[in-house]
Amino acid sequence: MSSDSNEKGKTLQNQNQDKVEFTLSTNPVVKTDKLDQYYHGHGKLLLSGEYFVLDGAEALALPTTVGQSLTVRYSPSFNPVLSWKSFDPKGQLWFEAKFEFWRFNLIGSEDTEETKVLQGLLREARKQNPHFLRDEVDVIVETRLGFPLDWGLGSSSTLVFNIAQWAYVSPFELLFKTMRGSGYDIACAQSEGPIIYQKNTSGPKWAPTAFDPSFKDNLWFVYLGHKQNSRAAIAKYRENKSQPEQIARITELTRLMAQAQTLQEFQSALLEHEAILSERLGQKTVKEEKFSDFNGEIKSLGAWGGDFILVSSDMNHENVKSYFNDKGLDVCLPYRELILPPHQMGGHTNGKQNDLVH
Repeated sequence: MSSDSNEKGKTLQNQNQDKVEFTLSTNPVVKTDKLDQYYHGHGKLLLSGEYFVLDGAEALALPTTVGQSLTVRYSPSFNPVLSWKSFDPKGQLWFEAKFEFWRFNLIGSEDTEETKVLQGLLREARKQNPHFLRDEVDVIVETRLGFPLDWGLGSSSTLVFNIAQWAYVSPFELLFKTMRGSGYDIACAQSEGPIIYQKNTSGPKWAPTAFDPSFKDNLWFVYLGHKQNSRAAIAKYRENKSQPEQIARITELTRLMAQAQTLQEFQSALLEHEAILSERLGQKTVKEEKFSDFNGEIKSLGAWGGDFILVSSDMNHENVKSYFNDKGLDVCLPYRELILPPHQMGGHTNGKQNDLVH
């Protein structure tokens, strides 16, 4: 990866002061005199296959235009220290810690949930690569998010991916040993467009898919105002066993959504997908529960009950935005502004193309 990158911000939406205000940065990197290493991972949204992807169903996953960067600088030292700072899209510091190199113990501060997660990742990376951070140098790390921390777009998965690249270890193994999950978010972090993802007994596999709907101007992502606990949602899902025919049908619906030529075809697959999940989870769909009067179709994304929903409608942007504003939801992002378009299928794919390409 290149160590030179100009700061490039992109404000997708700025609301009035009486509403939520946020900034997204498509390349959240700040110039410094010297960056010895630079890494970046894309954020993610799971359009289909939520929950069932854990049981081997194919899922349609979308890397986002925004993600997280990690930059590293080194300085000679007789008493090496790892200094870590994390910044949000506005450039505000939200996390800071220092660690010694032997066991990555904290220096001069108390344990928090964030430091425990970071320690776990660093220690596991050291297990997988014993040579990681063994030199007599101070290490200064800065991470920068391109989206608000509470949006659920992959602040953890992009961190895992970036640390794995830095430590020269497998990002999937690092994830599975520390946070679990299906791994689709790790695949998104390193992909340059929509993918079909599957995890089975042989491990994760994915491939680019030419999902670039002609009706993308009829699609939006709306933030529900709070981040859902994915681990708790997965634990609840695991309380019951999915039926093979359900898993197979979710795979079929994933393919139908990826290949849909019209908004109506897409919505038809979306509705059946929601119905299957509703029955499996014992929950009402998000449209039934909160938006029954909406002129269009709505789908939960990821863990049900939080984060983002997908909105599809023949209405124009202003009308869709106005509807959700009236519900107290101010983050309404058009599809084309948040999702990476398909990568050139004939280009370099790092060997990840396989029989799942559609």
